[in-house]
Amino acid sequence: MHEPIVKILVAPGAAAPEYKTPGAAGADLRAQLDSPFDLEPGARAAVPTGLRIELPEGYEAQVRPRSGLALEKGVTCLNSPGTIDADYRGEVKVILANLGREPVRVNPGDRIAQLVVAPVARARFVTGDALGDTDRGAGGFGSTGGA
Repeated sequence: MHEPIVKILVAPGAAAPEYKTPGAAGADLRAQLDSPFDLEPGARAAVPTGLRIELPEGYEAQVRPRSGLALEKGVTCLNSPGTIDADYRGEVKVILANLGREPVRVNPGDRIAQLVVAPVARARFVTGDALGDTDRGAGGFGSTGGA
């Protein structure tokens, strides 16, 4: 499998993305903060990582929640997965939201999300008068049956 090269700029005091195990799909992103802050229940915040990335053409980076943080604290990422396009050069920030009942302290260096680099396909959209038939048709949510 082709391993894409992702160039990164790491601000002083920030940490590069890191895969924790050989089989991990996501690399941990860490909070780049001057001081801790409390994320109140129902609140959201764009948390800086101190990273800027350059993806190869034909790839995106997806920002995804960390499962342990979601389960243990009720903290997730909004706009998930968040897409970082290959032509974006600004700082990577993570939109955290506290869905729990208690404030959650976010400390400098905390692992707050995962970054997954994936290939993308660009579509060519064409207009038409009709769409092909399928068994499902226009059936929406829950239309394919129960659990």
